[in-house]
Amino acid sequence: MRDNYPLVFIIGPTAVGKTEVGVELAKRMSAEIISCDSMLVYKEPRVLVDKPDDKALKEIKHHMVDIVSVEEEFDVYKFKKEVDSIITQYPEKKFIFVGGSGLYAKVLLDGIFEGGGSSPQLRENLLRIAQERGVSSLYEKLKEVDPPASTKINPQDLKRIIRALEVYYLTNKPISLRQKEAKGYWGKFPIKIFGLYLERKLLYERINQRVEDMFRRGAVDEVRYLLKLNLSKTAEKILGIKEIKGFLEGRYTLQQAKELLKRNTRHFAKRQYTWFKKDKRIEWVEVKGLTFEEVASKIRERL
Repeated sequence: MRDNYPLVFIIGPTAVGKTEVGVELAKRMSAEIISCDSMLVYKEPRVLVDKPDDKALKEIKHHMVDIVSVEEEFDVYKFKKEVDSIITQYPEKKFIFVGGSGLYAKVLLDGIFEGGGSSPQLRENLLRIAQERGVSSLYEKLKEVDPPASTKINPQDLKRIIRALEVYYLTNKPISLRQKEAKGYWGKFPIKIFGLYLERKLLYERINQRVEDMFRRGAVDEVRYLLKLNLSKTAEKILGIKEIKGFLEGRYTLQQAKELLKRNTRHFAKRQYTWFKKDKRIEWVEVKGLTFEEVASKIRERL
């Protein structure tokens, strides 16, 4: 039944308007939204992650929002498993995937390599080699046994180098080949991917304004509450926690914390654009001067 209409992806950097456009498009399509935001899965934070408001959540069914506590680890493997279950359970429903987490969108589109085994002893041995002979020695070995993987892994990224070698030694098959064998939705279902684009100056203005709004809406109190919890390593990465924690500990003034969060969010948006621009399947939509409703209508016309 899913052959009758495409799965729609709306991606782009933070503050570009994905959430609002997604809701407007869902109304026009009678669709439900699946969040591809790695931080919206957490129940406790609202202000820091700019969670859709109650009105939007009531109007349109949202999946993958408020599903785990910040005290729980959550990763792309769990995300893919949950979304696969939703897609399988409701084959008749229309879905719009909305979010700025490039990796989360990619694992849905292109699949993710799972398995390959694990050996703490092997990892320990490889780490020892790196300490004794340098990371470059392991990287040279990776280039020898898995050239494609070596071109995609930073020569100084010890964690990924060790993982690639671990898979090779345990399975006798390069991790690059294992990753190719992973299957995603691309090629399995009809799919349309739309990227929302706003020129840098205007996007940065939106980001700066969003940060100001976050502080007005209680970001400091939210971080104060979150810090009382046993935050998982993934939840600790929520933008705003580190910066506001610095303020609460007296290392920054409130204004310094604001400016630091603005800067870090701008850098994050830049990295998001860099990630998405590599994907030639994305149809970019200029949003400058358009309302969210107009952007949604523009996308609807292309489906």
